[in-house]
Amino acid sequence: MLKLPDPGSDGHIHTSLCNHAVGTMEEYVRAALKRGLHTMTFLEHLEVGIRSEPRTWLTETDFTEYFKEGSRLRDIYGGRITIRLGVEAGCNPQATERLKNALDRHPWDWIGLSYHFFAVDGTHCNLVSRRRDNLARLAAMGIDRVVTAYLDGLLEGLQNIRPDVVCHLDAVLRHHPDLRFRDTHMQQFDTLLAAMAELGVALEINTSGYDIRGQPFPGPDITARAMALDIPLIAGSDAHRPRDVGRYFDRLPRYLAKAACSSC
Repeated sequence: MLKLPDPGSDGHIHTSLCNHAVGTMEEYVRAALKRGLHTMTFLEHLEVGIRSEPRTWLTETDFTEYFKEGSRLRDIYGGRITIRLGVEAGCNPQATERLKNALDRHPWDWIGLSYHFFAVDGTHCNLVSRRRDNLARLAAMGIDRVVTAYLDGLLEGLQNIRPDVVCHLDAVLRHHPDLRFRDTHMQQFDTLLAAMAELGVALEINTSGYDIRGQPFPGPDITARAMALDIPLIAGSDAHRPRDVGRYFDRLPRYLAKAACSSC
């Protein structure tokens, strides 16, 4: 039987606190209520040891405000919607212990794992950016090498952080026209998914992919492999504007049914 993610719960929402989204936390709560959701999860960015401009993650001061405002919103809207205060923890293989220490400072309701920044010549390039200079620097490192390192980093993060969910799994270099996942990469995906299944970590079906490539992250091949392992699936909009909350969730049943059939 096909196990679908709960369409009444959005597991991945950002706000203006992250410096690359718009809208207050309350505006997102109101948007979720308008969408008819029963649960929403703020998943704000946490990065450590990253040298990149502009900053696209929260500072410790920001997180203090985040929890303060989240508590206020729960008092106001708690009878109408469950508001979870989570974090999207970014892998940095050079700062794993620092990340663990940063996570220990707050009582997260939900921890997502991602990998956004790759070290190149003393600074970091954003693995999901569309900027041409950023893509050129990563391509110069070798696309296969970058993808291999990305998957290795996620596996290390999974084992060390023990998150609740892995976010937008195959989004690495999503804007590079020459991206191709080789057989060796698919073997890495299989290793990662097997570890997730063993640890009980969920896989996010990230619907922001519909606007970027016409289908969610991850693609149907990887999603089918996760479903075969009975990995729980979580719907996440990766909202960066209030109107993005719950976007395209209505498309997921058909998408997941097609993915499941592709593995038959």
